[in-house]
Amino acid sequence: MNHPNRSTQLPLFDAGTERGWRVRVSLRTRRMAARVGHDGSVEIVVPRGVGAAQIAGFVRRHQRWIERQQSRAVPVQPFPPHYIDLPALGERWLCLRQPEQSEPLRVVALTQAGMSGSLLLGAAGERLLQAALRRWLTEHARQAWLGPLLALAGTMQCEVRQLQLRWQRTRWGSCSTRGTISLNGALLFQSPAVVRYLWVHELAHLRHMNHGARFWAHVARFEPDWRALDRELRVGWRSVPHWLLSTG
Repeated sequence: MNHPNRSTQLPLFDAGTERGWRVRVSLRTRRMAARVGHDGSVEIVVPRGVGAAQIAGFVRRHQRWIERQQSRAVPVQPFPPHYIDLPALGERWLCLRQPEQSEPLRVVALTQAGMSGSLLLGAAGERLLQAALRRWLTEHARQAWLGPLLALAGTMQCEVRQLQLRWQRTRWGSCSTRGTISLNGALLFQSPAVVRYLWVHELAHLRHMNHGARFWAHVARFEPDWRALDRELRVGWRSVPHWLLSTG
């Protein structure tokens, strides 16, 4: 579990502003560190009292490493998109702007071949539209996944008491000792096989709250190809739309 980290955030002078560079002053850290997000944004974490000249020197020394990490980031995609693919569900949703529409988002039935339906985006600002899409994706995933997840839990002889859908930048899923399974909504943009592996992984933690040999043996029992699927999941951020990762 991550503990709260008291900190403040400051803009990072004139470096890399188009990708959201920033400095975060942490009261807990003892040394400077560079972190590159899945969307290519850069955060420099510094102890209290570090000056701008020291930060600039640190950035220069680590510039090549930062650029390499940024080269692996999720490509910037236009917003609103023309359509949204959800590989986990085998769906494609057409996105249409409707300036005369008062509500941010309206979902309608299938309108053309090859589409699961249409998402009508109203006249609201970009942040409100992103938030509305995120809420819809969350509920859509919950309705699609709850039944199959409970069925898999029954097969694995464990009990899920609650399913939570979150949007996180660092975790695909988690499990609590009380039987709460938390899934990252970004799993919607992964293959069904990868999603099922993540479910198996988290459900296995209900039996083994660690990553020891017995845990992995339990995972392998229900997903023999877990190693390849785990490798695929590790680079799964590349398939998540940039506008979704960048929303607050």
